[in-house]
Amino acid sequence: MVSGYCKHGVIISKIPVMQTGLSGIMEMHFPEYELTSCRSPEELTLFQLRRAAVVLVDLSGEFRHARALCEQYYALISQYRDIHWIFLVSRPIYPLAVEFLMRPESTLLSDAEPVDQVVKAIHAGGLSAERISQTLLAVETENAIGEEESLAVLTLSERKVLRLLGKGWGINQIAALLKKSNKTISAQKNSAMRRLALRSNAEMYAWINSAQGMKELNLFSAYGDSIEWKKAPQSDMSLS
Repeated sequence: MVSGYCKHGVIISKIPVMQTGLSGIMEMHFPEYELTSCRSPEELTLFQLRRAAVVLVDLSGEFRHARALCEQYYALISQYRDIHWIFLVSRPIYPLAVEFLMRPESTLLSDAEPVDQVVKAIHAGGLSAERISQTLLAVETENAIGEEESLAVLTLSERKVLRLLGKGWGINQIAALLKKSNKTISAQKNSAMRRLALRSNAEMYAWINSAQGMKELNLFSAYGDSIEWKKAPQSDMSLS
């Protein structure tokens, strides 16, 4: 293989069998990648990060310091936006992963994900429309009963803010796009959370990415606003 045409990938896992398994998947399905492996983000080098196209992170055994670890990866994602970050997470840390790791550059997969879904996520790259796998969303779908009634009380502005948050936009970006203050956008987000009885950002992102939330917020469409947004009711104008 000509090194000049080689892509670079990094595998991070404290579990040797996971390192071996993920390396095997990459070698079988993506032979064009040159791989390096490490046990933790502290072992990553600047050289590895600058040349990496994809980083596979196994968080399946990370329970004791999950929040701190997610915050650490959040900082790396924010700094290295050209990398496609793929996180394998277990159910207990799923809410934290949604809160900190769900970004336009990342994909969340279950630690019980079938091999073909891991391969599909790597193939899709950072432009993957499915940023959270259906395996992780399965439990959220089971709890979708009654969500439609809760959403019916959301104002149009609240729906718009939640939809943009679901697409990976931050409060500052949404405020600039909608030509409103950060305070107004934050108030609309908090109001929507109260109406939906959501107690944290993790619960909010989990709801947004549930099957019901994605359907109601029209998140299946990659571009453009829903037509209904263009006809704001008078009751919603007071929040502008």
